[in-house]
Amino acid sequence: MRALNLRLPDSLHNQVRVLAGQDNVSMNQFIALAVAEKVSALLTVDYLEQRAKRGSREKFDAILEKIRASDAAPEEMDRLPAGAAIYK
Repeated sequence: MRALNLRLPDSLHNQVRVLAGQDNVSMNQFIALAVAEKVSALLTVDYLEQRAKRGSREKFDAILEKIRASDAAPEEMDRLPAGAAIYK
């Protein structure tokens, strides 16, 4: 594990202290979790961008067409109950 000296404006430091106290965690743990959340969000965006590049609109449309072509009635468990409101 590595140590990091971090300078925060007083107002942000106070907010972190209060929020960490409300979560019953140390400021160190609170900040580490906040950084982990940000890293996770950024990595997720990168991952989704890479997956999107592998996608194919033609294949997607072909799959949707198979669903339309089957025109199968929904399974009993997927049917709306009698009298259910349908919004269009």
